[in-house]
Amino acid sequence: MLLALAPACALADESAEAKIARAMSAAPPAISAGATIMDNDGTVLREGSNGWTCLPNTMPDDHAPICNDALWMKMMQALGNQAPFEADGIGISYMLQGDIGAGVSNATPFHPDHRNAEDYTEMGPHLMIIVPKAMLEGITGDPSSGGPHVMWGDTPYAHIMVPVAAAD
Repeated sequence: MLLALAPACALADESAEAKIARAMSAAPPAISAGATIMDNDGTVLREGSNGWTCLPNTMPDDHAPICNDALWMKMMQALGNQAPFEADGIGISYMLQGDIGAGVSNATPFHPDHRNAEDYTEMGPHLMIIVPKAMLEGITGDPSSGGPHVMWGDTPYAHIMVPVAAAD
């Protein structure tokens, strides 16, 4: 299983084509056209050739597609297993459909009830960047700042959230 956070998709009756289309919408066409498309249970829906992996949901059934490079996928695997992770380079993830209505706690990926978290946050189209933790110093952790901010800063899964357009 790709993500321990992602039990078997409840959208089992959703077509592979619909999942592929949604997953591909997460990134620019130049990236998603050659990406591997993977369902959240780890099933490969389409083989790719460019090292990117796109999924139709970030969390089970949230309909917030995501497209990740190899380092971001490594982080997601660690996150899903609640395992240690340390970025040894730069990792990129696209969420060009945003996650409006499917946000999370800005402090922790393991909040028991994200929608009712005191620091619940959601964002329109954005990209996310993983860097070695020392490089996060000086970047605000405040998601209401309107610009780039650190999410999950006190966890091994800390990353920079970069808004790229206003939410619809």
